[in-house]
Amino acid sequence: MSKPPTLTLPPGARAYRLKTARGEFAVHDAGEPRAGTALLVPGFTGSKEDFIALLAPLARAGFRVVAVDGRGQYETEGPRELGAYAQDELARDVLAQAEALGGHVHLLGHSLGGLIARAAVLRDAAPFSSLTIMSSGPAAIAHLQQERTRMLIEALAVLDMESVWRAMRDLDPPEAADEATDPAVGEFLHRRWLATVPEQLVATGRQLLTEPDRVGPLAAVPLPKHVLSGEVDYAWPVALMDEMARRLDARRTVVAGAEHSPGAERPAETAGALAAFWHDCGDGAESGGTGAGSGPSSRRPG
Repeated sequence: MSKPPTLTLPPGARAYRLKTARGEFAVHDAGEPRAGTALLVPGFTGSKEDFIALLAPLARAGFRVVAVDGRGQYETEGPRELGAYAQDELARDVLAQAEALGGHVHLLGHSLGGLIARAAVLRDAAPFSSLTIMSSGPAAIAHLQQERTRMLIEALAVLDMESVWRAMRDLDPPEAADEATDPAVGEFLHRRWLATVPEQLVATGRQLLTEPDRVGPLAAVPLPKHVLSGEVDYAWPVALMDEMARRLDARRTVVAGAEHSPGAERPAETAGALAAFWHDCGDGAESGGTGAGSGPSSRRPG
C-alpha cells in the first residue's frame, strides 16, 4: 500500500465532502484552476492521502487538484454489498465527480485507480481533458501479486479487518520493520485499513485478478494520454507499461528512484511531469510523447 510521506495538508488546501449526483465523496482540494483542474483517483487499499505530497507543487503550477476517496475507501462511506463496487459503478462515480468539478478535468488514476479511470473514459470521455495512468498496466496484475491478492480475498471472507491487518503485517518482509516510517503515518495506515469497507476490497481485488486488456478500445479514444510509473513496479512490470504506452501512442514518463507509488516516493519529479503534460494538453499538443517532463525520464513510445 502507498505510504504518504506526510499527512499535513499544504496551506490553502482543504478537506471536505464533494457533493455529486452519486453521493458525497471525501476529498482534498488545493489550488486554483488557472491552468485547469485535475482529479486524482487512488489505488487498491489507498485513499486521497496518497496524493498529499503532490498537492502543493501542482497547485503552484496553476492547477486545482482534487484527490478523492472512492466509495468504500477510508472517509467515503459505502454499502456492504459486493455489487456496489463493480467496476462500472466505480467508473460512474468518477464521471459524477468530474461533472461536479465542472468537467474539462485532467484525470489521473493510480494502480487500481488507473483501471477505474480507464473504465470511466471508455464509458464517456467528454468530461475529461486528458488521462494519466500511473503505475497501472493493460490487464490483470502480475502473477505473484495475484497470489497475494487471492490470499487477502480469502482472509477477508473469514476474518475481521483487524485480524487481516495483523496477518498482513506478519507477511511483511523483515526489512519492512526497519523502515523509517513516521509513527503518525503508521497509525494512519492502520486507521485507513479499518475504515475501508471489506466488500470494496474483495470486489476490487477480483478486478485486479481478472481485468481484461482494454488498451485497444482506449487507444481509439481521441484524448491525450500519459503513462507514468516508477522505474521498478511489483504490480505491473515496467516493460509492460512501456508497451502499453506504445500501443496508446501515449507520453511515457519513468520517475527515477520511484517504485509503485511515484506520487508519494518522488513527489517533486512526479508533479513536474504531470504539470508539463497537462500544460501541453492545454496548449493543444498531441498526446504521443510531446515535450519533456520536468526531472524524470519522458520519452515518446517506441
